[in-house]
Amino acid sequence: MAEAKDVRVALSTASVYPESTATAFEIAARLGYDGVEVMVWTDPVSQDIEALRRLSDYHAVPILAVHAPCLLITQRVWSTDPWVKLQRARSAAEKLGASTVVVHPPFRWQRQYARDFVDGIWRMANETDVRFAVENMYPWRYRDREMLAYAPDWDVTQHDYRHFTIDLSHTATARTDALDMIDRMGDRLGHIHLADGRGSAKDEHLVPGRGTQPCAELLERLAFTGFDGHVVIEVNTRRAMSSAEREADLAEALEFTRKHLASAAVRVPRR
Repeated sequence: MAEAKDVRVALSTASVYPESTATAFEIAARLGYDGVEVMVWTDPVSQDIEALRRLSDYHAVPILAVHAPCLLITQRVWSTDPWVKLQRARSAAEKLGASTVVVHPPFRWQRQYARDFVDGIWRMANETDVRFAVENMYPWRYRDREMLAYAPDWDVTQHDYRHFTIDLSHTATARTDALDMIDRMGDRLGHIHLADGRGSAKDEHLVPGRGTQPCAELLERLAFTGFDGHVVIEVNTRRAMSSAEREADLAEALEFTRKHLASAAVRVPRR
């Protein structure tokens, strides 16, 4: 069983946006993160396996996870075919030594993909040692209207997946109980996107501790669950007024995470 103190803390390359993927490796190394999660998006470096390998080697920062290009802005990255995207994400993870591919459920307008998604993810998971960890999402809201943008469901615990990613900014936006969701995920919780939120209709991705989500409680639970995945800091630093301010936010997020992982480890009775 993994202990909380052994859980590695990674920096999502999305956390430095609008700075580059390369900058994320520099910051992760400087601050002492255990690795990075590569968000594959429109930055050409994020799509280039050899470029990523060189960055990882140069900064001595391992790539622990690959986030497949599932966002609206990445609909044409690595093909317009969503299954090709996942195949390429798996190949990248295998070549880069990453243990996890993070994937969102389909958009509702991706009808065939959505119909085949649950079975298709199982097929892909059976072909590799890489985890396909399907991430919880949220309803889209505008004023008093709500649109269900994801299929088969934004609440991924409603379907059978081998591994889940929980994102605490998404639980805030969905206005759902994060700890209840973790309980439903059980030992299939394979990956964590740590961020905070206040229940806004916008997906806020605040630094942990600045919102209403049970970030500390989640980390402290890991000591009792045998969690053997990674905790990834995925926060929004777009409003930072300078690179120094952005880096301070990412240092604060890392300190918060390590503090509560260490607290959890201390509470576990030794046998």
